[in-house]
Amino acid sequence: MTTKTTTLALALFGACAAVTSATAQDMEKCFGVALAGENGCAAGPGTTCAGTSAIDYQGNAWALVPAGTCEDMVLPAAADGSDRMGALEALDRDIPM
Repeated sequence: MTTKTTTLALALFGACAAVTSATAQDMEKCFGVALAGENGCAAGPGTTCAGTSAIDYQGNAWALVPAGTCEDMVLPAAADGSDRMGALEALDRDIPM
């Protein structure tokens, strides 16, 4: 690899790393919005890690969403007709027994 090629490769790697970190910073954990099996890691009781939530919109399961959108997400109503909303902290609703 020539010096010019090495420099270009390092520049591209640096640009990709900057985009990745900026993207990660623009995301936040949103609890109660993940579908069954699509949660992020460490959701709490009823889960062991990523992709192990058992119930849609499980209150202690989270998904990454664009920053600032979590609490404004439109979700289907719960079985009892009550409204569901996303939250920045774990919720006590829809948790498997």
